[in-house]
Amino acid sequence: MHNRDYSTEPEQDSDQVDVQMQAGDGTLRTRHRSSSTSHDEAAGTKYPFAPGAPMTVRAIASDSQKENTHQKDEQTPENTSQTLTGRWFRRFRRKHHVMPHKPTVIDHIKNILLCPPIGRFARTLTLLLLVLLLWGVLWSLTREAALPGGYLFALLAVVVLSMIGGWLVTFIRLPALLGMLVMGVLLRNLPVVNIAKDLDRDLSSVLRNVALVVILIRAGLGLDPVALRRLAFVCIRLALTPCLVECITVAIMSHLLLGFPWEWGFLLGFVLAAVSPAVVVPSLISIQQQGLGVAKGIPTLVIAAASVDDVLAISGFSVVLGIAFSSGSLAWSIGRGPLELLLGISFGWLAGVITWYLPNFSEGNVVLQRFLLLFGGGLFSVFASKAVEVSGAGALGCLSMAFVSAYHWRKQGWTDGNNPVADIMAALWVVFQPTLFGLIGAEIDIHVIQLQTIGLGVAVLAVGLFFRLIASVCAVSFAGFSWKEKGFISLAWLPKATVQAAIGSIALETARERDAGAVKEDLGLQVLTIAVLVILITAPIGAAAIALSAPRLLTHDATYGQESSPTRANEHQPVLSEENACDARYEISTM
Repeated sequence: MHNRDYSTEPEQDSDQVDVQMQAGDGTLRTRHRSSSTSHDEAAGTKYPFAPGAPMTVRAIASDSQKENTHQKDEQTPENTSQTLTGRWFRRFRRKHHVMPHKPTVIDHIKNILLCPPIGRFARTLTLLLLVLLLWGVLWSLTREAALPGGYLFALLAVVVLSMIGGWLVTFIRLPALLGMLVMGVLLRNLPVVNIAKDLDRDLSSVLRNVALVVILIRAGLGLDPVALRRLAFVCIRLALTPCLVECITVAIMSHLLLGFPWEWGFLLGFVLAAVSPAVVVPSLISIQQQGLGVAKGIPTLVIAAASVDDVLAISGFSVVLGIAFSSGSLAWSIGRGPLELLLGISFGWLAGVITWYLPNFSEGNVVLQRFLLLFGGGLFSVFASKAVEVSGAGALGCLSMAFVSAYHWRKQGWTDGNNPVADIMAALWVVFQPTLFGLIGAEIDIHVIQLQTIGLGVAVLAVGLFFRLIASVCAVSFAGFSWKEKGFISLAWLPKATVQAAIGSIALETARERDAGAVKEDLGLQVLTIAVLVILITAPIGAAAIALSAPRLLTHDATYGQESSPTRANEHQPVLSEENACDARYEISTM
């Protein structure tokens, strides 16, 4: 190769030349050299190109000024437009913007509109896209049913609008389920937007039960076995005493104020005495996740007692219903309650033990298989119990199955703060929570409320709830709870919705099916009216009371959820990039 002397070459017209220099160690170094007389050239230094030279010089990045001029000449209006468009879009790219140390409201609004979206706005757009895709698929398959006036359109509208209603009430520090419940009531009863009238009752019932399975599994996975063993006797007292006291009080007051026969008074008492797992369980799970009352096992106590309370109320209702209409064996009706308890606990224990060994913990897809077994077992428990007419066993079996499963999974490292199946159920609850409460609200028809029954019905409710509060405090006495904690437990034992929506109309329907006469039909209509009133009064008040009183009445346990194994916990934690981590920190700071 011939040697070239760069000092004798004519000057290039470009301002700078990027020179890549390959050193003897094989590394590449880039150097910016003036295309005119460089400092080295001024000193008389030459850049040899000989094979044995210690460094080889190559110009790689720019050409002469003529080439630059030629490129400028080739710029067209289209290229100029693309450049301007790129600069315009650059204003909306998140990576080109940095939030100030003390952002204003305008800065927050600008940050929301940047691309890519983050935080709640991104989740909202994602949900909106999913809703549109779901509606498109339903329309493609069913056509008329997915259009306005169809039952699928009504269902989708109730779920989406209930989700929006739940989001809105969070701004005033109230639980989301309250807004969902109210939205369901409005969609059923407002003259202009009564979309819920088009709902299919059978489909709505199925979806409510599926949602109930989701929340019962979440509750069972979060039950504390140590606290439950310690509070077993207290749990039984809390499940039985307030329910029976309120039932007896309502029976007496309805007999005195409304003129109900005694059997119809107790029928109404068992309808009103059942607490609502759909309201109590998610509220207590939220309290538990905040670490409130966990040290003394208060969330576990209330959640476990709620299922037993429902079994007692439904069983008592079935017994009195048979007496009121003189149908069926009285012995079978009386023995049905204990039988449902035994069936529910037995099924839950057996199914839970199976999940200890199947699937094997060493398999790669153990999370998915355990979720399918647990969710499928819960669905089977609830729907099969209804099919064989022992519905009280379904919820208890679902709850106990999740509890028994989680008991062994904790020994394998899946603790309360690190249970991937619980994380999946929590994700499902995002969709099924508005489904459950929106559909419960849509079941409430205020047109069936008799004006003459409202005043005396509210009086019966008030007296019954007063004695229920006193019975709840007495039931948890001598168990190591403070007066504040006793007060919270009594407030948590107020909400009623699910059972009342399910059995409130049974007496009226039975009277009509059997042609029992106008008197019994009128009694059944009054029972339905008071059941609607108790949902409208106790569900929102009870949910708000739980959410607002818990931070003031319960003790916070800062160690809750921190006992998980670091090795196992890290396996399920998402890895955040630096950009995503910054976005997450910003999202938390703005919530």
